Amino acid sequence: MGLMLQFQMVIGSCFVLSAYALVSSTTKTTTTRAPSSVLLRGGENKQFSRSETTLCAHPSGRRSFLKSGVVSSSAAVLTGLGIPLEQHDAALAFDLPGNTNFNNLSRKIRKVCVIMDELQRDLMQERWDLVEQYPPQLRSYVPVFTAYTDESFASDDVPSNKGLRVALRYEVGRFYGSVERLKQASGRKDLNEAYLAYASMAIHFDRYLRAGNLYTYVDPLVSTESLFEKIPDQSLVYANPKTDPPEIRDLVVLTQGPDKGKTGIVIGIFPDTKNVVVKLDRYQKVGPIREIKVVNPAWAGKRLGEQDPDDVFLIPRKEKRSRETSGMV
Repeated sequence: MGLMLQFQMVIGSCFVLSAYALVSSTTKTTTTRAPSSVLLRGGENKQFSRSETTLCAHPSGRRSFLKSGVVSSSAAVLTGLGIPLEQHDAALAFDLPGNTNFNNLSRKIRKVCVIMDELQRDLMQERWDLVEQYPPQLRSYVPVFTAYTDESFASDDVPSNKGLRVALRYEVGRFYGSVERLKQASGRKDLNEAYLAYASMAIHFDRYLRAGNLYTYVDPLVSTESLFEKIPDQSLVYANPKTDPPEIRDLVVLTQGPDKGKTGIVIGIFPDTKNVVVKLDRYQKVGPIREIKVVNPAWAGKRLGEQDPDDVFLIPRKEKRSRETSGMV
């Protein structure tokens, strides 16, 4: 099952990457400088100079809505940290001036990020009474995904649109297939199967956001490995992945590869290949989107020492939902 799932994900990646490559040819970038940090031994935060990219659509392109690669500081209030979503849509806004329908659809899709965070919290705390409520809630977003896909990439005059529609529909199909898998697993209270279903949902939703140009930031670094050229590997603090491999719920640091030094939480492990699904920490602590990475098990090191909990565990449960599930309403 796990091998077949990963094969399907590889096929999906081909759709997304080919479509995204077409879009990339219509864009240009400008850069500014900003600091970034990674965790080093002893708790030291090493500051690096990194580029943040502002992605600007070509004047003749239809992607003029993607005007800034980084959400402004005034939009940095996170719903995921307990602030009501309705009061701070600015944190989700990345709008096209004058296109109200497009803006509404993109905001609604980004709100799924918050739902996915809440689902992760409840699943990892094994609140099955709450987990079973998420599949119907996510199903209600099917018309939103459909409308965004069809309306945002409608014109066949743009060569990339047809490929993008195919890629986006594929990812939506795989996402909702995994939602159904989660529903069945929650009915049986099968935690391992539920984790696999959630990890698959996260992967395909992340690919939809990326292919649909819904990310609220752009990280211009193709690889962070160059940042560590003069820093010994011993400076990164983590357990040996071979003798003490991370498990689901563990906080990890990526020790190799193009995302070396980035931190996150393990949300899934494929049983066949042991590849690890990592939900990265928020990029510069802004916006609702958290990038998903599937990495070799040797690349994910469990972080050592006392750590702050993952952001999802700081999200307060909605009082109404808790009362409904306890029969108080």
